Amino acid sequence: MAQPYPPGGRLPARPDAAKPCPACGDLVGRGYPTCVTCADRVDTYWRADWAALLEGEGVTEGAPEERELATLVLADDLGAHPWTCLDWAMRLVTCPLCRTELGTGNPGCMSCANADQNRWAWDHAAVPKTMTRNEHALRLAVATLRAARHRRKSVVAFWHLSLPFVLAGATPTARQARRIRTHLLANRHEDLAEADSLTAMAILPDLPWRTPTP
Repeated sequence: MAQPYPPGGRLPARPDAAKPCPACGDLVGRGYPTCVTCADRVDTYWRADWAALLEGEGVTEGAPEERELATLVLADDLGAHPWTCLDWAMRLVTCPLCRTELGTGNPGCMSCANADQNRWAWDHAAVPKTMTRNEHALRLAVATLRAARHRRKSVVAFWHLSLPFVLAGATPTARQARRIRTHLLANRHEDLAEADSLTAMAILPDLPWRTPTP
């Protein structure tokens, strides 16, 4: 297969800030993947690389050859294609065991588990040389939300709330992630949803009943 460009991809420019979605009214990304507009805005960053690959291979979008190309991409060597293309190929291929989108099946599906393992092996090899930590966070958020029914509710809620800010270029630190998840465990989803950044979510004051007595 031809390689029209090296691993790393050609992600379009990101929005400069998290903004309301004209369709669902929440910040763009929080409706992913059910809100069509949120899904379109987020998936732009995957479609750009996939379209370039289709052009380089002389394949038409929607043609039977596109699914054949997806199968070849998944079978190719690790890092032979941008991570965006690997993800998009997984969307086009149906898992032969559980018949869902490849990588979104339940944890007991060996085919989905193997595809997911290959996906994250790319990240391990790519960061920080050909993949930024923000791109890793964006990828993790979308992968989690596409398989939400098989992920822990607190993890899904974390990425649901964080995706608009990750999409705009922010990357949650380990400390921020811990704080936000702690607030989620305290059922503070509404408070978190009103925050205007990852930092604002992380620095929410503790509830009085959770603050240790001096």
